[in-house]
Amino acid sequence: MREESGDKKVDATGNFDERDVIKDFNDCYEKYYRVIFKHAAYLTGNSQVAEDITQEAFIKLYNSPQQHTNTAAWLSRVATNLAYNYFRREKIRSNKEPTIKHHAQSNVISLEDAAIRDFEIRMTRNILNRLKARDRICLLLKFSGYKYSEISEIAGVEKTSIGKILARAQEKFKEMYLKEVRD
Repeated sequence: MREESGDKKVDATGNFDERDVIKDFNDCYEKYYRVIFKHAAYLTGNSQVAEDITQEAFIKLYNSPQQHTNTAAWLSRVATNLAYNYFRREKIRSNKEPTIKHHAQSNVISLEDAAIRDFEIRMTRNILNRLKARDRICLLLKFSGYKYSEISEIAGVEKTSIGKILARAQEKFKEMYLKEVRD
């Protein structure tokens, strides 16, 4: 035995009949889908976003426990709020995007730059390999951030000699590098 309770049909136990709720939702969906979709498309200017917003609005309607006196107006308001939320998220994303794009672009190396860098690395290694072992070790350690005391301990050279060794090694390296570049 069923009784009418407002717009919903209630069974003898006082519960809403789920079949009627689903039927009512399906009728509402068919009746208002195009209207809400057009509204969302007008607001966003993007049919894919409008589709998502429309679907989300109808999900909210389905999950909404309260009665709506004007379902079309309620759906329009929900779609409008969802569109505003979309614009807020897009604004936040677009504010972050230039930073991300700039960072990604600054990490991109052109083929020409990569070829030049590879050539310079090969040339530097070649020159370092032609230096005396002691000079090469001292230069590499210095440019790797080691202190004079650490370099003297690793290279087995007096700490007071490290400054002169480095100065002479740098001068020799520069001379060989410039000669290589000119040739």
